Amino acid sequence: MTDTLIVGGGTAGCVLAARLSADPEHTVRLLEAGSVGLAPEGFPAALLDATRLPIGADAAWLWRYPVTLADDGVAVMGNIVRGKIFGGSGAVNGSYFVRATAADFAAWSRVLGSSTAWSFDAVLPAYRRSERDLDFGDQPWHGRSGPIPVRRNKHPVPQSEHFATACAALGFPETPDLNGPVGADGVGRVPCSTDDGKRVSTASAYLLPALGRPNLTVQAATSVLRLRFHGTRAVGVDVWHDGRADTLWADHIVLSAGAIESATLLLRSGIGDPEQLRTLDIPVVHGAPVGAWFTDHPEIGLEYRAGPAERATVPLEYVLELDDIEIRPYTVAFTPGAQRLGIALMRPSSAGVLRLRSADPAVPPVIEHRYLSAEHDRARLRAAVGTATEVLHEMSATPLTEPMPQQPATAAAWLHANLGTSQHLSGTCRMGPVGDERAVVDESGRVHGVAGLTVADLAVVPVPLSRGPQATAVLIAEHLADDLRRSGGGRTSQSL
Repeated sequence: MTDTLIVGGGTAGCVLAARLSADPEHTVRLLEAGSVGLAPEGFPAALLDATRLPIGADAAWLWRYPVTLADDGVAVMGNIVRGKIFGGSGAVNGSYFVRATAADFAAWSRVLGSSTAWSFDAVLPAYRRSERDLDFGDQPWHGRSGPIPVRRNKHPVPQSEHFATACAALGFPETPDLNGPVGADGVGRVPCSTDDGKRVSTASAYLLPALGRPNLTVQAATSVLRLRFHGTRAVGVDVWHDGRADTLWADHIVLSAGAIESATLLLRSGIGDPEQLRTLDIPVVHGAPVGAWFTDHPEIGLEYRAGPAERATVPLEYVLELDDIEIRPYTVAFTPGAQRLGIALMRPSSAGVLRLRSADPAVPPVIEHRYLSAEHDRARLRAAVGTATEVLHEMSATPLTEPMPQQPATAAAWLHANLGTSQHLSGTCRMGPVGDERAVVDESGRVHGVAGLTVADLAVVPVPLSRGPQATAVLIAEHLADDLRRSGGGRTSQSL
């Protein structure tokens, strides 16, 4: 019998496994569906190179999901990917490591009512504990000895410098530290989780140093089919491993499989909308709004012609922050012969839904982003496209994307035609107090209505985040690891 069984060896799962197993008296088992193991010699070279996105069609370390992006009269189909590997999406992403803002945590706290458990002051120690900021580590709001190295490129490529110069010429202020305590608007260099040009994930930074602990068991290529309950207490998981079915038992189970897989596992196990579950012949354990709400960042791409990059670098060196808009000059080419300026709406009013298509674990869920269904979102993106177009003009760049029409009706069609996603899905198992009909978990990530079960990943986020989620996924695991230790998930606060 394991004390704590963690489902998912992604960004959050690696942090939790390392922090909880720091107590030698507490046994921890970490399960990961991906088949690439974790060894001291490291990951495949493609995963270590921070200058590329290893998400090609032949990549074996990805979950792939079909999605519907918009449904306000024009359905836009797409695909999203997630890391199916130790370290999760942090092992395949652009190394962007920007914190959520104080305003985000103020909104998070309002969802929780009188609780201050997720105020900015409450979470700042976990942010600091996670990082080794190589530029601002001497500042009181930063960490200087955490597992994740954080740095900003000191010598950006000319394309990035041209973007920053154009923003300054248009009057946008410079923000030296995007991870500062205020999270001010302006153009700034992107904090990245890299070390000597290599991508750093929580697998290499947290889990690898802990592998030798005798109380920690790490198991790859293990698919979790469903949770086992005794009444309304979670007691184990059914898994498929090494070509056979098995059941693993534990005193406490933590789901850290990501916002999509954690939600679908709850649904397959009987926690969700009772009517939908019965339609799929899934016995209901507890009614809950799993998947009834999620958020993501819709993104419009403007293609333009630029000269070839002089050298490889991280996908984003600078961004322009404008309240709920983030403008991103990507250094990687998504279209041959073109560069892209991404325009992302970071606090959309539109919300998506996730539901099961089948009780079969091999069948992907239905994921509907429902982007642009709110006029507010369409208006904000129209304005942001105008700003981005001004930046391109100041850069003397040659646009390749057709200009956006000025009339709202035709502009909406243009937005649909150029619509994409930042792939930052969160909130499928929203956090909230007892009695909140939208909430799936409490402020400690414990699933309402059942015992012995916690969700500890981006699924719990109850509000849109104003920044990309990787740093906050680490924060969630750090913060909830403290709660799990206090409640019996471990008996020490030893650091790595």
